[in-house]
Formats: sequence, structure tokens, C-alpha cells
Amino acid sequence: MHDDRRITEVRLDRFVRERIIPAVYARTVPLNLSSWDAPGEPVSVMEALRNHFAPQEHGAAWGKPWGTKWLRLQGDVPEAWGTGPDTAVEIVVDLGFINEAPGFQCEGIAWRPDGTIIKAISPRNQYIPLKLLGSGMSVDFYVEAAANPDMAQGWTFAATPYGDKATAGTAPQYRLGRIAIAELNQTVWELQQDIWTLAGLMHELPPEQPRRHEILRALERMMDQMDPDDVPGTASAGRAALAEVLSRPAYASAHQLVATGHAHIDSAWLWPVRETIRKCARTFSNVVALMDEDPGFVFSCSSAQQLAWMKEFYPELFGRIREKVKAGQFVPVGGMWVESDTNMPGGEAMARQFIEGKNFFLDEFGVECREAWLPDSFGYSAALPQIVKSAGGRWFLTQKISWNQVNRMPHHTFNWEGIDGTRLFTHFPPVDTYNAELSGRELAHAERNFRDHGRGNTSLVPFGYGDGGGGGGPTREMLAAASRTADLEGSPKVRVGSAESFFTQAEDEYSSVPVWVGEMYLELHRGTYTSQAQTKRGNRRSEHLLREAELWCATAAVRGAGSFQYPAAELKRLWRLVLLQQFHDILPGSSIAWVHQDAERNYAAISASLETLIGQAAAALLGEGSRTFLLNAAPHARNGVAALAAAELSLASRPVQATAVDGGYVLDNGIIRAVLDADGLLASLTDYATGREAIAPGARGNLLELHRDTPNEWDAWDIDEFYRRNVTALTAAQAIRVEHAGTSAVVVVDRVAGSSPVTQRITLDAGSGSLTITTAVEWQESEKMLKLGFPLDVRADRSASETQFGHVFRPTHVNTSWEAAKFEICAHRWIHVAEPGYGVAISNAATYGHDVTRSVRDSDGGTTTSVRLSLLRAPKFPDPTADRGHQELTVTIRPGAGIAEAVEEGYRTNLAPRLVKGARGVEPLFSVDNPALVIEAVKLAEDGSGDLVVRLYESLGQRSAGVLTANFPVKDVQATDLLERATDAPGVKPASAHGSVELSLRAFQLVTLRFAR
Repeated sequence: MHDDRRITEVRLDRFVRERIIPAVYARTVPLNLSSWDAPGEPVSVMEALRNHFAPQEHGAAWGKPWGTKWLRLQGDVPEAWGTGPDTAVEIVVDLGFINEAPGFQCEGIAWRPDGTIIKAISPRNQYIPLKLLGSGMSVDFYVEAAANPDMAQGWTFAATPYGDKATAGTAPQYRLGRIAIAELNQTVWELQQDIWTLAGLMHELPPEQPRRHEILRALERMMDQMDPDDVPGTASAGRAALAEVLSRPAYASAHQLVATGHAHIDSAWLWPVRETIRKCARTFSNVVALMDEDPGFVFSCSSAQQLAWMKEFYPELFGRIREKVKAGQFVPVGGMWVESDTNMPGGEAMARQFIEGKNFFLDEFGVECREAWLPDSFGYSAALPQIVKSAGGRWFLTQKISWNQVNRMPHHTFNWEGIDGTRLFTHFPPVDTYNAELSGRELAHAERNFRDHGRGNTSLVPFGYGDGGGGGGPTREMLAAASRTADLEGSPKVRVGSAESFFTQAEDEYSSVPVWVGEMYLELHRGTYTSQAQTKRGNRRSEHLLREAELWCATAAVRGAGSFQYPAAELKRLWRLVLLQQFHDILPGSSIAWVHQDAERNYAAISASLETLIGQAAAALLGEGSRTFLLNAAPHARNGVAALAAAELSLASRPVQATAVDGGYVLDNGIIRAVLDADGLLASLTDYATGREAIAPGARGNLLELHRDTPNEWDAWDIDEFYRRNVTALTAAQAIRVEHAGTSAVVVVDRVAGSSPVTQRITLDAGSGSLTITTAVEWQESEKMLKLGFPLDVRADRSASETQFGHVFRPTHVNTSWEAAKFEICAHRWIHVAEPGYGVAISNAATYGHDVTRSVRDSDGGTTTSVRLSLLRAPKFPDPTADRGHQELTVTIRPGAGIAEAVEEGYRTNLAPRLVKGARGVEPLFSVDNPALVIEAVKLAEDGSGDLVVRLYESLGQRSAGVLTANFPVKDVQATDLLERATDAPGVKPASAHGSVELSLRAFQLVTLRFAR
């Protein structure tokens, strides 16, 4: 037989385009329009409806960037419309949508005149059934239309002014399209879904398979039997021609897909948080409307923050969501406050994501999420398995790792082992998207791509338009595809269900689960460790202020300091705001300028509020007096003051010497000795305890380097390895001078990075084992990256980087492609490199991006291990002004340091000395006799009982034992999970005396203890 496949396929495409699609709505009549433009930020529905609506022309241009137009739609349904057995009346609203990127353009939501939500209007969900209006055969309702600009711009990554209202302009962005009453032909619509499913499947089947040809000929018969001039009248015949091929059951061994509705709504990204709130209302209103039509539809919804917004701003919609949760259709997942970044949030912040998220879902819905749900975060910390399990979690889901540039993950379903040995059952959907449409291509890809055939046969597919949120999540077309592929020959079997039902089924399938150990490093988006330095500095500062505030407020409450009341509600509010800003496009620096401007304002307000709380608690604790006390919130003693206590300073007696030598300076405090040459570079750094030189022979530390930074795509997200090939070493100093400030010596160095003035202050304090370098930059660069490097005389085959509740080791060599891909890595407060017997710790106050390389010197055969910190970037998309202006970054370097010293240095750098006047000191609430056991948080219990909660972890990566003592009357001690519920904790044994607990913890073990007073 002659091969006419291509001819038939082209015929089918045109038949659908020109005959089927126009016949879905064969008859339409325009509506009468009037409108009102909100003058500034969005307003509530009732406020909008109080305004005068003027006549609105069809097809008119509208929408300045970020503006809101309210439309009123009125008209009468023509007589006899929708009375046929397969017809219904709908309102079609086209706000001027473009075909691409459904979530990255204008969006709308329909409201009844009484202020209740109907559903959203989006590019691929433009209809409103007449029955939802509740007004018989007349039409009268409103559409709140948001003129969100197309920030994506076809993903060209070109600089755009639209991300900042100050530069976005006022030119209209859109032109109104068809807004009309329409008669839906249900049979034609069903035929359209039949064709879409079968054609998609056909194109995925190999030409040698009979099934492909069988489908093609059935589609050909359908076209032959239908009358192109009377599609509505012959649609039933067309469906009959396809019925047999649609009824063929799937192979017994077909891959099984659990399809769960989803709408990945970024809590901010190419739009501000205020628009996310509206995006959530649009999407969730679509979802509940779809659930009313299809009781089998299940939707997985993460992010407690987004539902908290619904409760606050859209209470009527929130009530409808509650009912769907009870019905098992609207399913909370993830148990986190937001889908946060996992690389950069501190340990306590990561714990609070689950504490706040899970408690919200429990309080509002009575639902406990068992899975962590992070499809789009930019890599996954090796500390997560323990944190998830400690919060009562059982499973983990991710998708983003499919974006790896070089290496493919070897499994899709596996046990993920974290830094402490905790294992977490994990799934990585082989469909390679969290925005599936359930197309033939996607389903076939999921089956082909699944890497665990033979061990299991089930995977998850999250379906629904997401990312932009305005795409509206799942659609009726997707549900139609799911029903057609439930049992269809040549296709995987699709079952609509919850994530929990998938995980339970997948666990039952596996008899021997493969294991992935350590972090899931994303081989992409490495620049997110550095972009938007001000946002990162605000996050780090907020985390540590929250530590201080909780500690001192809890201490004041327990010590009975007057009438001091623990400010639980205010602390929760501030924590939730910090957690929101750890969302995976805010803290990583990958959002528009508006988002980061909001974040920086929020951080300033957070700081002010927390400083007030700390001040109030300190005043209650110390009383009125003229003596100076150090409030030491660190978990280690400082300047003679015990951890978590307040006492007068015990200052080091030996002063710091600063000696001018050859145009530079030598700084010496009897513990370390630093030589700064005439260029202000670190020529030598030694500690007296070992006598070792830390700086490699012939090299100099404190070296600023300016790199060209032009990634191939995803500017704010990516650093590509070729950045290393274009570098300017900033060796020359414009000026160098020494300053003395009390018990410190400071060398000040002025230099220039490109066109950006730089001032470095290199400080050595009395009694300190580390040198502090503060780099202030008036950053004016574009597409450049500034690094600060230290070439160390250390043969280190791996580096240790702090992560949540511990640290992670990474090789310094590049033997394999997996190692070579990690050319930029994330560390929290410190990074450490060592050889047996000697190491160097480098800490930071707000820097996360690092790189560690090694080379062997020809001169002496020794090894130079170079540690560099990524201080600043200057990407042009999505914020063309990212990082411009004044920046200040602090780094310390500590020679002769082990891991214990690195941990201590990290806290010291991030918890600045807090000196307060008062009359009396403060004994710590808790003390521990082994510094390896680090107290991370001290607070009052979440339930308001007044119980004390202390969270601590083993910090050195080894088995460590010690005794934790409560220095207040205690009647009971319990080990708990993160949600402060009693649980068994290995290695935790309350001692015979009340108020003490014997601990024998495995490496990096996390423990939460609850003390009843």
C-alpha cells in the first residue's frame, strides 16, 4: 500500500483547525460592555462595584502594565439557545490573550454582582457556563482584568523595564478580543477531545506498530463520514467512527500514571506578591468550579501561605475550598509554608517551613501532609530527609532535577539518604514537567523515560497550567484526556488521584528500593546562590534576629521578669514573613525588581520589630543600670560570657599590634599573625598554635577578581562554567592605611572593580582567632561577577560546607562529570578545607555562592586549594538593575581551624556582639557540656502551654555525647518531633535529676526536647 500517512495527518490538522474548532461555538452574540479602570493598586470587589462603569468599546486597547480594568458584561441569551440535547450556553471572554505562555500575560476573574467569585478567565480557560451566573437567561456579571505584562518575552532573557512600576510606562498592553454569549455544542467538543487524544497517541507510536496505522485510518474514516459543511449535524457520526479505537484496552504491562491536578503558582516571580494573591484566587476558583462538574477530579495544593491568603482576602472562596477538602478533592500537600528554596534557608528556618505549614493545614483542615512537595526548587539540600521525617513526613517529590545540564539522575523512585542517615522515599516524575496537559507526547515520554522499570511500574504526573498561576491549573480538556487514557491501547494507564495514593502504591510495588546518598545538586541555576545580595543579607540577618528574639523573650518569660509576656503571635507573624521570602524565586534572587524592593522593605520592618522585642526582653531581664552586658545568643561562650547568657565582658588583655612593613602592615594579636602587602593583599596568615602558613607559596589571599558573567540563558539564575575564562585580578590598591579602634586594628584598602569603587576593612580583634574582611562596594557593573579568593597551602581532597543542622562534603577534584558539574556550590555560614591535622575555615555574614579548586605547584609539589566566595553579580533579566548600588559583605578567615572552630566561627560572624546597659546578668536557660552539641533554638511551645522547647543538633559529623541541663525548675521532659508532639528519639535519655537529659547522638542528629515547667 502506498504510504499516505503524511497526507492524512496534514488533512487532519486542517480539518480540526478549520472545521472542528469553529463548530464548538457555532453561534455567538456580543455582550454589552462597560468598564472602570482602577487608578492604582487593585481594590476589593465591593469597592470596585461602587464606581461608575462607562461604555466600553469591543476590541479596544487596554491595560497599562500592572493595571486593573473592571468590565461589566450584560446581555440576554437568544431564545431557544442551549435547549438542544447536546448544547449549553456559555460566556466566552477573550481579554486579548496570546497563544503562548498562558500564565505570563493578562488574566481575569469573574464576579457576580453580590461579590462572590464565579471562576477565572485565562488564555486556555475562557468560558463561563451560564448556569454559574444564577440569572436565568440574562447575563450580568463583572470581570476583574489584570494587565500583567508579558515578562517572559518568549524567553529571550532580554532586559525589560516592566518589572518595576517606576519604569514600566503606561502604554496599553492588550486589546480586547471576543466577549460574547456562545452556544456550546457538547458533541463537537467531545469529538475534539477524542481527536486530540488519539492524534497525540498516534504521533508517539512507532511507524512499524499496527496500532499507529489503525488510529490513522480511524481518523481518516471520521473525516470521510462527517460533512465539513455540517459539523454539528455529523459530529455524532464522527465520534462513532472513533469509538472502536478508543475502546481498545491498554496492554497488561502498560506503565501506570497517577495524575493529580496541580497548579504550580510561584508565590512571587515575574509578578509581585500582591498579584500572586489574585493568581491564587483565580486558580482555586477554577479548581472548585471544575470539582463541582467532576466529583472524581483531585487537585493537589501546596503552600499554606497561599491558602492563608485565601482565608484573609477571599473568605467565601476559602469556605468552598474547605468543603472540597472534606470531600477529598482539594488535597493539601507538601506541608510547607511555601515551596521554599532549600539551599540557602538556615536549619531552623527550614524546620519552621514545615512547622508553620503543617500546623496551618492541621488547624484549618484537619489534614496532615505526609509528603514534602518541591517540584521547582533549585536543588535539594542533603539535610532535607531528616527535617521532613522530623516533621512527620514520609515521602518527597521533586521535578526540577530533570533540568540537569550534564548528568541524569539514575532513578525516578528511590530512597534518599540525608546527612544523618535518614532515608526518605522519594519520587522524581519521569514526565519531566509539573505543568502537564496529559498529552500523548507527555504520557509516552513518562513511560519511556521511567528509569526503574522492573522494580516498579507507577509514576506520578502533576497536570494543570502552572508557573504563571494565571494559567488556571487543570482544565476540563485535561480531565477529558485523563478519562480517555484510563485504559487505552498504546498509552500508559492514567488514574486521577492524590499524591498520597501514588506514594502508597509505589511503596507497595518496590521490594528493593535503590538509594541516593547526599544532596540532589541541580546542575543549573548556580547563580541563585549570589544574585540579589540585599535580599540574601536580609534573610540571613532576619534568621539570626529571630533566634535572638525567641531566646531572650523565652528567657524573660521563664525567669519571671516582671510582667513580660512572650510575644508568640508577633513572632509567628514575623517568622511567616521570613518564610514567605524564602520562596524559591525570592531568596534566590530570580524575581523582578518589584519583588526584591518589597522584600528589602519587609526585611527592614522585620529587623525593626525584632530589635524592639529584643530590647523589651533585655530590659526586663537586665533591669535598669549602668553596667555593660554582652547578651550572648550564640551556642558557644564568647568573651568570657557563657552561651545563651548575659554577663559583663571579659576582654582579652593582649592588644593588637599593627606594624608598617614595606608599604603594607603586619597585624598580630598573639593568636594569629596576618601580613598585608602594599596592595592590601594577604601575603601571609599564620596561627601561633600550629605555626603553619595558611597562604600558598607565592600566592596572595583577599584577592578580588572580576569575571565576565554572560550565561547562555536564565541570567539571574545561571552561572556557566566558561565565566572562569575571562577574569581580571584586582591586585592594585589606590590607597592603604591603618586605623585603630579600641581593641582592634583595622587596615583600610581602597581599590576599583571595573567602574565600581571598593573599600575593604581588614580587622583583627584582640583575642580573636580569625581575620575579618568587610568589602564595601558601590556596585555599578553589568553582567559581571565579583569573587573574593584565598589560595591556601592545604592538600584538601574535599571541602565541607555548612548546611541545615550539619555540613556536606564535596570533592575538590573533577574526576567525574558529576564532580565537574559542581563548579559553584552553596554553603551557609562557613566553608572548611583541611588535610589531616590542619585546616582553614572561612565564614561569611550573607554569602552563599562558593567555588573550591585545587592545583599542584611545580615549585615544591605542594597542593594549593583555592576557596573563593561569590560576592556580587549583575544579571540583566529579570531585574536589569539587580545588585546595583551600595553593598557590604563580611568574610572571616580562621587558620588552624577544625570543623568545631568553623561552626563556632559561623555563629560568631552572624551574631554580632549585643551590648546592653543593665543592672544584673542572666543565667542561661540551658547549658550543654559538649560543644559538639549545638543549641539552635530556644522558644516557648507552639500550643501556648508555657513549656520550653529547645532544638539542638550534633554539629561535627561524628557520634557525640553530652548532658543538656535546664537551669530552671522542670517537672517533665519529652523528646518531640518538630511539631512538638511526643516521640521516641534514639540517644535521648532524661537523667535521674529533673532538668537534665543525657544525649548520645549520631552524626548530625537533630533533637527537639520539650520541658514542662
